[in-house]
Amino acid sequence: MKRTTATITVLALSALGLAACGRDSTEATASQTGSAVNTGEVKGELSMWAMGAEGDKLPELVKDFETANPGVKVNVTAVPWDAAHDKFKAAIAGNATPDVAMVGTTWMGEFGPDALDPTPPSIDKAAFFPGAWSTTEVGGTSYGVPWYVETRLIYYRTDLAKKAGINEAPTDWDGLKAMAKAMQDKAGAKWGIGLQPGGQGSWQGVLPFAWSAGANLTKDDGKAYNFDSPELTEALTYYQSFFKEGIADKAAPVQPTTDADFVSGKVPMFISGPWMITVVEAAAKGDDTFKDKYDVMLIPAKTESSSFVGGADLAVFKNTKNRDAAWKLVSFLTDPKVQAKWYGISTDLPSVQSAWEEGTLKSDAKLAKFGEQLKTAQAPPSFPTWEEVAGKFDTQVELVTKKGTDPAEALKQAQADADSIGTGE
Repeated sequence: MKRTTATITVLALSALGLAACGRDSTEATASQTGSAVNTGEVKGELSMWAMGAEGDKLPELVKDFETANPGVKVNVTAVPWDAAHDKFKAAIAGNATPDVAMVGTTWMGEFGPDALDPTPPSIDKAAFFPGAWSTTEVGGTSYGVPWYVETRLIYYRTDLAKKAGINEAPTDWDGLKAMAKAMQDKAGAKWGIGLQPGGQGSWQGVLPFAWSAGANLTKDDGKAYNFDSPELTEALTYYQSFFKEGIADKAAPVQPTTDADFVSGKVPMFISGPWMITVVEAAAKGDDTFKDKYDVMLIPAKTESSSFVGGADLAVFKNTKNRDAAWKLVSFLTDPKVQAKWYGISTDLPSVQSAWEEGTLKSDAKLAKFGEQLKTAQAPPSFPTWEEVAGKFDTQVELVTKKGTDPAEALKQAQADADSIGTGE
């Protein structure tokens, strides 16, 4: 559940302004030119920060980089997710940043322009999933590269679906609701689908439907938030209907029991990321047949299927003393074969599209669907204030699902909150 924990931690932190890194104008200009990645010999030491399980497992992969570049020593520091945001802020303010770091995708808007080195133009952005690449861009400039990605699909019990008379996964909104209702009426499920009824991070449940309805979270000029659009209103109304009609539980526990409820059949559908494959199969407690009793489906479309793209980016800090080696390390970590090997170590899904043609990623049918969804998955705006604004939106989602607040009115308030907070740019 590492991605969920990380996201909740991130959303609990306020988005604050960052001090400049103290570089003189000559240094800044040199960085902004975005010189090509050095593919030749590099030397020296590099410091790298990585959070959570990635920080613990990365040294194993870095050994390969050091072998290929014997003049370089990489020192990896594992940083707890709940301390990372403040640690980055303090390091930037004190001009004591690492050379390279793993940066949460929703942090790029806050950190990028002040602290991070622009991405060299020699790095081919077309190699990455478009939605993942967009997480690196702030004000039209990229400040890193996607490292690993995740997106959200709908997990569903195929055996219970068949019992309910459904043999194919739905592809539209009406079909999804009909399936969820049939799970209750004909397959014995208490709830048709598990949806988050507000609270921190609930925007991640709503926005896939919004994007699938064609919503754009920024105004046409790209300089302001856009919450009170017809498309987002339609999506939130649809989301609310599951709770109003008793298909989803408005009193779902704060600490989810998703895996147990899924295995028991109490809640035979839920939305989550690829890490839940391991979780639900472990919850089946040795039932080797359970992996054949469920599947995943793309987010059903109103206009086009889409979902949330998350994960983490790799960035080089402006004040690095070894820029060539730093960017060469980033390039190494995003090589397709290295990304495939990293998946074997960490189960982090590759951000580079061609890496999906390697090994398990190509042969596993469930994983392949995550790869398919990533082609259209989208990220929230990269404004520095996104996390603060998202928290306000979460509050409105909870009023809609639990109190029955009119979605249009809730989104008017979300828009007013966003306008009051501003974009931070």
